[in-house]
Amino acid sequence: MILKKIDLDAALALIARSGQLYVPGEVLGVSRFVGWGGETLFDYSNTVMPPKDILFPNTQVMYNYTTGVHASIEEVTQDTKQTVFGIRPCDMRGVECMDKVFLEKSYTDSFYSRKRESTTFIALACTAPAATCFCDSMGIDPAAAPAADVLLREQKDSYEVTAQTDKGREVIKLWGELLHESSENSKSSAAACTLKVKMNKDIPEKLSKMSEHTIWDSAGRACIGCATCTYACPTCYCFDMSSDTHGSEGTAFRCWDSCMFSDYTRMAGGHNPRPTKKERVRNRYMHKLSYFHQRYGMVLCTGCGRCLEKCPQGLDITEFIDNVAEVSL
Repeated sequence: MILKKIDLDAALALIARSGQLYVPGEVLGVSRFVGWGGETLFDYSNTVMPPKDILFPNTQVMYNYTTGVHASIEEVTQDTKQTVFGIRPCDMRGVECMDKVFLEKSYTDSFYSRKRESTTFIALACTAPAATCFCDSMGIDPAAAPAADVLLREQKDSYEVTAQTDKGREVIKLWGELLHESSENSKSSAAACTLKVKMNKDIPEKLSKMSEHTIWDSAGRACIGCATCTYACPTCYCFDMSSDTHGSEGTAFRCWDSCMFSDYTRMAGGHNPRPTKKERVRNRYMHKLSYFHQRYGMVLCTGCGRCLEKCPQGLDITEFIDNVAEVSL
């Protein structure tokens, strides 16, 4: 089935009638996923900010509570139906990684779970990856997003539409007469990343034996601890929990945190097991490329290239991976 580009706004309007719709847009000059209603950006390889905040908000109220004789606690729930339109394959892999963390290994995070269940993902295959994209080196096909509910592949004047889940088939029904049978000559453009990385299957195990290797002496030398890499990353999920109390009432909330901050691991007595940026960069790279793989069988880097593009000091995880590949143990 195909959806003509001239019918895209009508298709989005149908989705927006039944819940919140997020599309790639711009806020204060920064591209990110925003509520539909303004200008929609599709001439991009990736938004600066990933759509992970739709499932894992940067600040999220978890509980309301009262203290005193009649103390109480009430979980704050939100299960509003929502759709994410235009998510790229690398960010869809990011959602898969977040699912591992918040939904598997005998633990379910109820706040994430409710949002995940009420969210439909319509992915847009890449036709022109950016110079910093390397998702295919991380095992991702930039023209496919198997975890998405619907996959769109761009053609000259239309999108090839494929439903991949029951949620996706509901979208197809909703679009109804806007969809047309594809012609025999219709072809979806393939895409390939120009940046190639030596991410072979041995890297995770190899890194597990390199915690004291001299490679770490230079890996994070330029880091200034700004945490740009973690906030722009589609798979970083560190958070802090706090509360705000006024009199006998208050709220408990969580907000994004970063392992790149010096106080992230600082203990009450002042001891810090990661006292310098060397240890913090080592933890970040080991988590992305080894620790997560040991626990879940997949690497935590999706090759989206945001950290390459936005790091003010030019730290390059692809260069690090290539250097690891050359190490002899």
